[in-house]
Formats: sequence, structure tokens, C-alpha cells
Amino acid sequence: MSAHLDLHRLNAIASDVVWQGPDRRNGARHIWFLNAAFDRISADVALKRIAERPAKKPFAFVVTPNVDHLVRLQGESVLARLYAQAWLTVCDSRVLELIAELSGEDVDVTTGSDLTQALFDEVIDPREPVVVIGGDQGVIDGLRARYGLTDIRWHQPPMGLKSNPDAIAECAAFVAANPARFSFLCVGSPQQELVAEACLERGDCLGVGLCVGASLDFLSGKARRAPKWMQNLRLEWMFRLIEEPRRMWKRYLVDGLKVMALWWRWRRARTRLHDLEQDLLGRG
Repeated sequence: MSAHLDLHRLNAIASDVVWQGPDRRNGARHIWFLNAAFDRISADVALKRIAERPAKKPFAFVVTPNVDHLVRLQGESVLARLYAQAWLTVCDSRVLELIAELSGEDVDVTTGSDLTQALFDEVIDPREPVVVIGGDQGVIDGLRARYGLTDIRWHQPPMGLKSNPDAIAECAAFVAANPARFSFLCVGSPQQELVAEACLERGDCLGVGLCVGASLDFLSGKARRAPKWMQNLRLEWMFRLIEEPRRMWKRYLVDGLKVMALWWRWRRARTRLHDLEQDLLGRG
């Protein structure tokens, strides 16, 4: 077999090992695992980077992939496109952390809920404007009561946001009309990432958008988060399943298990890539 054909095989196998993101996701700043690129960044450094980003800089957004997101990334090309535009990508799953560890990879975990709480606890001034897309009146009231916030700017989009371009555009227009250091996009995935993309495309939005799902539900008291001991044992998923079995059973007991097939495919492709690289080096 010619070296030319071998290079074609090498590229084909490599495409199974990593998801091809933009050029900026190269080098030691990122780690490729399964089909996503995670920033090599600890939770405290991620918080510092977000907190120190000037409020008047053009809009950028943070995504927090978990097991469910990576499984859906296999079949949803739109999600891959959205993740490729993220300014910061942090791992939201201690289960993914464990799978990576067993694979000899080091993936830092910064859950969206921890990141959101740290921002409210340590960074956000109660008097500064905070934008919230999603949630309900109970979430907004709970945040005000817990943190003494005086300037929450809240937009509640309609249901079916994913297939409603006009409603997505309205969310982005709200972010543009209400400049703030932090905009919490809490309408589920990929809706929140679609809103973030719309903010980028407008070109007049500012600050950092955080795609953090149900994080504000936990902070406001609308929903309970798993106790620390369950989080430390990587059992937060079990707590959420017990709390909301009708809503969560399929995510955790059906779709979530698909990550093992994804991992097995990635692992085989990585082994094939390594063997082919060694073969090419041996011929050289």
C-alpha cells in the first residue's frame, strides 16, 4: 500500500477520534475526548477568566457539555456547529471525567451549576444588571431573595424555542438591548446555544453568555441539587433521576448508556490511529 493511501486512511481514522472544530482548538490548550474539544482549564481558572473578561467586549459564550450532549452530538450536526463557536468549553459531567480517567485522559470538570453558583457567590455585584433568558417567576424571585439582586433583566421565551427562529431572534435582541457582564441562557440544549449563536450573529451583544441549563433552578430553590457526597461519588445523575423520574429516566437509563458505545468506537479508532502512525514511522 502506498504512503499516499496510508495518509488517507490516517485522516479517515483521525476523524473518528476527534470532532473537527475550528483552528483555535489546537495544541495544549485543549483536550480532544470522544467527539468534543474541552478546554484544559481548572474550575478556579475558568471562573477567573470569565470574571475578568471586560463587560464591553463583544459577546462570547460558554458551553458545558455533559454525557447527554456528547451522545446527541453524534447525530445533531447543529450542536457541533454551535459548540464550534464557543469561547470556552468546560466538562459538566463527573461521569465523563471518570470515563476519561479510565481512558488515560485528563479532563477537568467545571459543572455548569458550580460555575453559576461561584459567579453569584463571588463575582456578581447585587446592583449590577444580570440577564436571564428562561426560567420562571419563581426562579427570578428566588434569585432576588438569595442574592439581593436589584437589576435582573428577564426574558421568558415561548415553548418550542428550537424550531422558532423568530423567538430565538427575540432572545438575542433582548440580550443586545440589555447589556450586562453576564447573560444566563437557561432554556436547555440546544436552544440556549442557538440563542448564543444568534447573539454572535447580531454583532451588537456584549458580555459573556453562559449556557447552563437548570443551574438557576438549583440556586433559586426551585429544584434540589444532589448532596455533596453524591456529587463526589459521581452519583448526581442518580439523585436527579430519583427527584424527577418521569422526566429523567430516558436521559439517564436509555440515552445516557449510549456513551459507552461512543467511547468504545472512539477507543478503537484511537488504537487504529496509533497503530497506523507506528506503521508509517516504521516505513520511514
